[in-house]
Amino acid sequence: MFGLGWLEVGLIALAAVLLFGPKKLPELGASLGKSLRGFKEELQDAAEEDSAED
Repeated sequence: MFGLGWLEVGLIALAAVLLFGPKKLPELGASLGKSLRGFKEELQDAAEEDSAED
């Protein structure tokens, strides 16, 4: 996972909880997931358009 060990991942998670609070983290995760899903769909659409042009 990007060359990070479990200790580093744990520290990042702890910092996120301290910064945003436990109530806000699920909302942030959901919005991040939606953003990544949309980005992935756009990449697939662009790839399909490129292959259709050939």
